[in-house]
Amino acid sequence: MLGPVLLAAARSEHIRRLVAGMPLTRPVVDRFVAGERLDESLAAVRSLTDRGLLVTLDHLGEDVTDRTEALRARDAYLALAEVLRQEALGDRVEMSVKLSAFGQALPGGEDIALRNALPVVEAAAQAGTTVTLDMEDHTTVDSTLAILGELRARFPATGAVLQSYLYRTEDDCRSLAGEGSRVRLVKGAYREPASVAFQDKRDVDLAFVRCLKILMAGQGYPMIGSHDPRLVAITEELARQTGRKPGSYEFQMLYGIREAEQRRLAAAGHRMRVYVPYGTDWYGYFMRRLAERPANLAFFLRSLAGRR
Repeated sequence: MLGPVLLAAARSEHIRRLVAGMPLTRPVVDRFVAGERLDESLAAVRSLTDRGLLVTLDHLGEDVTDRTEALRARDAYLALAEVLRQEALGDRVEMSVKLSAFGQALPGGEDIALRNALPVVEAAAQAGTTVTLDMEDHTTVDSTLAILGELRARFPATGAVLQSYLYRTEDDCRSLAGEGSRVRLVKGAYREPASVAFQDKRDVDLAFVRCLKILMAGQGYPMIGSHDPRLVAITEELARQTGRKPGSYEFQMLYGIREAEQRRLAAAGHRMRVYVPYGTDWYGYFMRRLAERPANLAFFLRSLAGRR
């Protein structure tokens, strides 16, 4: 029951100020966020890649309603791409982008977000890496997929995220299961109405498996974004059934969650990528992580209690 409450709180400015102002919050946020500065996140990246893990970096920010802020988000990613080029990290580190940080919600936002995303994707290619477009709430799906199509026309390795809790996602998986397509499949982490999304966890899981079967049987590159041991095992079995080799798909998990499992999968020869967020705008991301799993919320509350 707490999940919907936390997801609603994720978009509350009043609660954001309250949580961000608590002196005990920051040490707990550090479990899920690699740091506020790029250099801090790079220390986490090097620690992960030294252990055989891949990384996707997310400069935190979303729901931008000011053109200047959208340009700042673009510039932060351009700076990140340049560092990846200089450090020769492109073969191990990609970038994840939320288009709402690039102005997608502004009037004429689809064009604005595309104009801001294009130089970032180009810079990523020059750094020897790729960009994946994160998916946000259901109102942004059509716009995000339209921008994806424009970007893939020039940079076909640009990836997308699809969320299994949306009714439409099986059809989207079929559309994006072709050769060269890169799709990260996740369950979904936004508060969505019953008119567009499954509400029951079991239904979401079953939809995830249906979508996973489509992607694993397709010609693209599936990226399985889940910490669920059952879904990891199902992916391994589907890879066996479809004849996929470890390098033709990958697992993705969040920074700070199930770290032992991440290392196990990498040691077993799988491509295992860790989603590493950084930046000052961590509140929305943090609240969604608490909403996803009761264990995360319990960890947060224990940490607060232990520091009093």
